[in-house]
Amino acid sequence: MSFAENNELKKDLHSILVAYFSVSGNTYRLAESIQREAGGDTFRIRTEQAYPQKYEQLVARARDEIRSGYFPVLQASPTHLEGYYAVFVGSPNWWGTIAPPVAAFLATHDFSGKVIVPFCTHGGSGGEQIKEDIMKLCPEATVMSLLEVYGPDASKETTRKTVAEWLRNTGMTR
Repeated sequence: MSFAENNELKKDLHSILVAYFSVSGNTYRLAESIQREAGGDTFRIRTEQAYPQKYEQLVARARDEIRSGYFPVLQASPTHLEGYYAVFVGSPNWWGTIAPPVAAFLATHDFSGKVIVPFCTHGGSGGEQIKEDIMKLCPEATVMSLLEVYGPDASKETTRKTVAEWLRNTGMTR
């Protein structure tokens, strides 16, 4: 069932949050495109300790955090998360899964009864285990189909069309 096929869900299309984590800007650009098409509010997931800008250091830290199951401390939480029915959750694909800040965001909030609409950017490996890992962190939420976009394509016109089609297919259009 798509989001819009259920009338109760359809009335809540205005209560959308687009939450994302981005280091290079690719996931941010994809989040912007989604927010333009679907509406709602945006929330940038930020950590208290910034990630390194040097690629090798970033990759090493991400790998270590994922392997150890570490959840970094986040700077803030969205206000009134309970007021959102649908939460788009965006992450770069790091080592086949969501980035640890996104995992921390999902693990520290109650998403019971909410619709989670995941999206990711990647360097060529696709979404891998992202949807499944979100489902493990939020077992009481409905997790929709994952949008996967090659990172450098996040701001291209073809991606905007892909976003619009994905939103139509999931029923998440205004």
